[in-house]
Amino acid sequence: MSNQPTAAVIGLGSMGWGAAVSLLRAGIQTYGVDIRSDVTAAFASEGGTGCATPSEASANADVVFVFVVNGQQAEDVLFGANGAVATAKQGTVFVTCVTMEPSRATDLAARITDAGMLAIDAPVSGGSAKALTGEMTIMASGPAAGFDKAAPCLDAVATKVYRLGDAAGKGSQVKMINQLLAGVHIAAAAEALTLGAKIGLDLEMLHEVIQECAGNSWMFGNRGAHIVQGDYTPHSAVDIFVKDLGIVTGEADTHPVPLSHTALALFKEASAAGMGREDDAAVAKLLARKGGIKLPGMS
Repeated sequence: MSNQPTAAVIGLGSMGWGAAVSLLRAGIQTYGVDIRSDVTAAFASEGGTGCATPSEASANADVVFVFVVNGQQAEDVLFGANGAVATAKQGTVFVTCVTMEPSRATDLAARITDAGMLAIDAPVSGGSAKALTGEMTIMASGPAAGFDKAAPCLDAVATKVYRLGDAAGKGSQVKMINQLLAGVHIAAAAEALTLGAKIGLDLEMLHEVIQECAGNSWMFGNRGAHIVQGDYTPHSAVDIFVKDLGIVTGEADTHPVPLSHTALALFKEASAAGMGREDDAAVAKLLARKGGIKLPGMS
């Protein structure tokens, strides 16, 4: 215990909460901060230390995880009022687990390094369920010294940590490609299942059969189950893919990404229809409405 680093987690949403409780489970003293005071109070009841600001959380931490929604929020909690970097000890490792533009990830890492800290660009995958069990996948890039110092904490929250080199931004680039595929696959799953419903197929049967066939994808299996069950509890919301596919199309610049543009338009339309905070599989409800059919869970 005496040799264990201390950790902080900024942002106790579904992924950050899972990371924070996984750190506690590993016996690592952990400070947690969130804009919702009831969440930090709940974290304290789990055995962690709830903090009111990022600066308070980072002051006592050797490793600081950032689990906020986007790049602008990451910049705010790192360098804004009551930001984490100003009060951190020299040599603190900042692990930014935010899906953001690779160009912004590179810039933030440079500013963290200039402040005398170690920066790891480390977006994550696996969803809230794997976060809770400490089984996330991390796509990371940064200096070897940062990985070495953060190793006990990374081991506590992830089963796979891909070290993609020393250069910041590589982790975010790989995550961007992952989100391209994830968003397109969710849209494709929604299109396939709603077409199946339109022509009269039993959705549960269709979902089961396709998972044993070449047309399957991880998203078809996972999000397809949400559609079949009519359960749109937001494990990952529609608006997340408005953001993430926006990153893809923006960073692609002149390179053609037609499927990403099509999927992005679908997520944007679903968000505009009031589904932005529902599970990202809710794009199926939009297609169902346009096709004149009802899926499970639709009134």
